[in-house]
Amino acid sequence: MAGRRMAPVAEDRYTIDDLCAELEPRLDADSLERIRRAYAFGARAHEGQQRLTGEAYITHPLSVARTVSELSLDADSIVAALLHDVLEDTSVPRERIEADFGETVARLVDGLSKLTHLSFNSRAEQQAANFQKMMLAMVDDIRVVLIKLADRLHNMRTLGVMPVHKRHRIARETLDIYAPIANRLGINTLKHELEDLGFAALYPMRYRILSEAVRRARGNRKELMQKIEIVMAERLHQEGLDARVIGREKPLYSMYRKMREKHLSFSEVFDKFAIRVIVDSVDTCYRTLGLLHNLYKPVPGRFKDYIAIPKGNGYQSLHTALFGPHSIPIEVQIRTADMDRFAESGIAAHWLYKSRGDDSEHPLKTHGPAREWLRSLLDMQQSTGSSVEFLEHVKMDLFPDEMYVFSPRGDIYKLPAQATVIDFAYAVHSQIGHTCVAAKIDRRLSPLSTPLHSGQTVEVVTAPGSTPSPLWLNFVVTAKARSAIRHYLKYQATEEATEFGRRLVRRHLDRYGMTIDDIEPDRMQRTLTEFGYRDADHLWIEVGLGNRLPSQVVKRLVPEDRAAATQENRDKPGVEPVLLEGGESMVVSFARCCRPIPGDNIQGFLSAGKGVVIHRASCSNVADYRRRPDKWLPVEWAPDVDGEFSACITVEVMDRRGVLARVATLISDQDANIEHLEFEDRDRMTSVLRLVLSVHDRVHLARIIRTLRQLPAVMRVRRETR
Repeated sequence: MAGRRMAPVAEDRYTIDDLCAELEPRLDADSLERIRRAYAFGARAHEGQQRLTGEAYITHPLSVARTVSELSLDADSIVAALLHDVLEDTSVPRERIEADFGETVARLVDGLSKLTHLSFNSRAEQQAANFQKMMLAMVDDIRVVLIKLADRLHNMRTLGVMPVHKRHRIARETLDIYAPIANRLGINTLKHELEDLGFAALYPMRYRILSEAVRRARGNRKELMQKIEIVMAERLHQEGLDARVIGREKPLYSMYRKMREKHLSFSEVFDKFAIRVIVDSVDTCYRTLGLLHNLYKPVPGRFKDYIAIPKGNGYQSLHTALFGPHSIPIEVQIRTADMDRFAESGIAAHWLYKSRGDDSEHPLKTHGPAREWLRSLLDMQQSTGSSVEFLEHVKMDLFPDEMYVFSPRGDIYKLPAQATVIDFAYAVHSQIGHTCVAAKIDRRLSPLSTPLHSGQTVEVVTAPGSTPSPLWLNFVVTAKARSAIRHYLKYQATEEATEFGRRLVRRHLDRYGMTIDDIEPDRMQRTLTEFGYRDADHLWIEVGLGNRLPSQVVKRLVPEDRAAATQENRDKPGVEPVLLEGGESMVVSFARCCRPIPGDNIQGFLSAGKGVVIHRASCSNVADYRRRPDKWLPVEWAPDVDGEFSACITVEVMDRRGVLARVATLISDQDANIEHLEFEDRDRMTSVLRLVLSVHDRVHLARIIRTLRQLPAVMRVRRETR
């Protein structure tokens, strides 16, 4: 945030005296004195720095502290807000802040400071690393992100002085990350203002058009809404209920997003204006709901009970829609005063701390939903490989739309919209996600990729030994599921690459009558140093992934005298081939040009990053690969090879009704799956089906082909290679 040092200094309007006057009713004299000292400290540190608005730089930390104060946070938070840019933009060290204001304030300020002392390959990587640092600091102390949201809010309020490209970038980042974080923490006051400011900066023309339309609609509806409020309040008071009835306008960005996502015109948005009813207890909420449904007819299918089942951020309220006078739909929210305070302030309303005689000791005790989200952030951090990947997962985790599904025991699970069975399985437990093989939705078997809907009961079927499939990444929605699957696949690939690389090196060492245990430690260390690897496992991984040829490695590991003595054996054909057992899925791939299956004569080709690519010996590409014998690898199927393999067949059929269904049924009856199907009309009498099947081996494929040839409508069946 340094570098804003141009334009004449503008006169300050909001002062430290104003801040302290607002804080005086709830903070003691010592705390107020610390806040004044922090302001003076920050003013000296930022002396000479200006914002693009022309104001002295200290006006920014002061505005951030004001917002933090409005969230009712403690003195440490306000002090940290006043100092939040000191470490990043000045030469003041962390130790100085800790000595003057305590370890807690120093930790908060450090969590808010960017990683300016490290180098990054790109701006995206730097942004992701800074974001990851802030989020992990938030896990330790939620006040970090609350101060950051206040910081972002003031920057958005003064965004107009920025160049257009910077305005757009900051506005997009606000809408994609910071407003959803405010929503995830339930702080609607910050969320709505961040969204509207981001909307105005990113789409200024749309913002002006929509705000003008709302202004005109407000004039037409104002009198009607006031009458409805009066009628509701009178009816509730007649029944002896102590209630406040308040009208509200839907925030502009929320309205714009609803119009865009549901393809609605402005006139079709019925909740532009809504009514909030604040009562004294949960019981009164439900009584109020009944009275209002008697007063105005409810709109079918528009009732939501967020009191019985709160949103993921802890929000609670009853939502309903009513047909008001002239059949105008009215959105109504019914909640208690405590629920209303939480709806506006979110986690800040749960700011509970125990004073121990020193303002530096105020440990935050977060409520359930926030604590669960923070725990999920830690899980994501542990299973992601980079800060960019971490940022991607957090963005996925900030979905505002939720649904609720049930386990067979009746437990409720909150999931984002469009979540699948796999997402549900990982929400229950990571191990259940790893081993799931099938699912029942409302007692009916369903594919694992099936999107779920609120109210469904989901039963996951697991099988010991089952593992996640890379294909799951194509349809999972939740960050937890995606990061867990990636972490497992990465670990599995590492394990397989280590073992496979060791097998390849062992096979080449056999030519010299050596084993891995015979390698001299000094020679191994020299080889590792030459290649830049930290240990032997790293070397085996690189060999297993095809990034390092086993012949190159063995040439350096074998002593010169042993190599010379066995020169004639080193190039002798007929060396023991590598056996494929079917469990090397991460380091062995099967060429799509010829689709080899167990029983075929095969050859292996070492490919960087892919490990070994297996071809049929008769494949036309084998001739090209043979020109590079150093990368060629003799391979064979193990006697007990296990797994499913892809094979392609072409079926010529007479063009008759139902022939495709008959072919698919026969293939299914032979315990095979159709992975892909292409259909081509050859002429008016015949058609050609090209099918990619999952089979066990050549015997299995031959049985399928033999069965298909018995169909009267089938003219020819052959295995295809491309």
